[in-house]
Amino acid sequence: MKFGAQLWSQASDWPTIRDAALAAEAGGWDGLWTWDHLLAIQGPWEQPIFEGWLTLAAWAALTRQVTVGLMVGANTFRKPGLTAKLATTLDHVSGGRAILGIGGAWFEREHDAFDIDFGTSVGERLDRLDESVALLRRLLDGERVTYEGRFYRMHDAVCEPRPVQDHLPILVGGSGPQKTLRTVARSADAWNTSGTVEETRTRVATLQERCAEVGRDPATVEMTVSFPMIIRDRREDAERAFDGLLVHNGLTEMTGVPILLGPPSAIAEAIQPYREMGFEHVLARMPAPYDRETLDRIGEVRALVEAG
Repeated sequence: MKFGAQLWSQASDWPTIRDAALAAEAGGWDGLWTWDHLLAIQGPWEQPIFEGWLTLAAWAALTRQVTVGLMVGANTFRKPGLTAKLATTLDHVSGGRAILGIGGAWFEREHDAFDIDFGTSVGERLDRLDESVALLRRLLDGERVTYEGRFYRMHDAVCEPRPVQDHLPILVGGSGPQKTLRTVARSADAWNTSGTVEETRTRVATLQERCAEVGRDPATVEMTVSFPMIIRDRREDAERAFDGLLVHNGLTEMTGVPILLGPPSAIAEAIQPYREMGFEHVLARMPAPYDRETLDRIGEVRALVEAG
């Protein structure tokens, strides 16, 4: 079972983000993840927020074992050629620990603020994502690409040097049954979702259908799931710590996602149904200034989950 720390990049400063990343590696986490946003997405949008790719590059240089990736990159921000070069450079800086996380993008406010094309609809952005991910796979695998598509054009494009990894993994985030999961089945190595057990079970079944449509074994897609998580021996102490993190980020509550709060045994019990569905990678959503006890104690949760 793998555990990743998804450190929110808003409402923080660099020393705090740096130290949390180092604590996560020392605490036995398998991966470090952060957002790809230009304005804060939780609470007031004017809060400070750091750019994602440069944060990953710094983490890559500071760490030795953890994987590093965006959860997830905004496809609208960059053309696939640039994204491929960023991922490849990150793979070299990290010595082969990069994961290319990408999604269709959803936060219109930041696109308006910085004059970035948001497209005309969700469907269009997801079609653009589908085309982009297919091109990313070809570039990262060493193809010389000439291409004329609906959204992108390439002429004799190459991505050199090649990534350190023979197959740099692409993770697609999102749960749209028609388009996003189609893209996962066609081109992605990994998929991220979040939701209740019932919601997630439905999405997994849909992903299996999309894989069948393209002749792919769904077991070849690494499934990842993300939740807010705070570890304390008493649930009331975890709730108090989580409430403090929300206030720091200008929030009064968090809705729409299961929140795992309490002792390691309770968190492991909440994770177990997802593991039974085939999820072997859990990402903990961690608001700044990041909960050190959770960073330090993830090994207790891992041991209980793996023990069943």
